[in-house]
Amino acid sequence: MTSIDDLASEVMKGLTEYAELADAGMKRAVRKTATAVKNEISANAPVKSGRYKRSWTAKKTKENSHTLEMTVHSKDRYQIAHLLEHGHAKRGGGRVAAIPHIAPAEANGADMLETLIKKELS
Repeated sequence: MTSIDDLASEVMKGLTEYAELADAGMKRAVRKTATAVKNEISANAPVKSGRYKRSWTAKKTKENSHTLEMTVHSKDRYQIAHLLEHGHAKRGGGRVAAIPHIAPAEANGADMLETLIKKELS
C-alpha cells in the first residue's frame, strides 16, 4: 500500500522527468529551426561575390537548464543585410529594389518551431 507522502513524491518525480524531456525536446526544436532558418536565408540571399551568402550563421546566445536562445545573423556582412532586405536610395537618385530573403525565412522558422514543439511534446 502506498502512503500519501509516497504518492506525492512519485507524482513529483514523474513531473520532473516530463519537464526534463520537454526541455530537451524544445532545445532540439530550437536548434533544428535555427539551422533551417540559416540555410533558407543563405539559399535565398543575393549573390554577387558569395561572401554575404556564406556569412550567415546560427549561434547559441543563451542557454540554461530550461531555455535555449539562438541567434541567426550575418557574421561579417551584417552592414548590408538591412539594405538588401528593404532596398535603399542610390547616390545619384532612384532606389535599389529590395530583395526580401530574411523575413520569409523568419516566418517559416516561426511556423516550423511551433510544429516541432507540438511534435516533441505529443
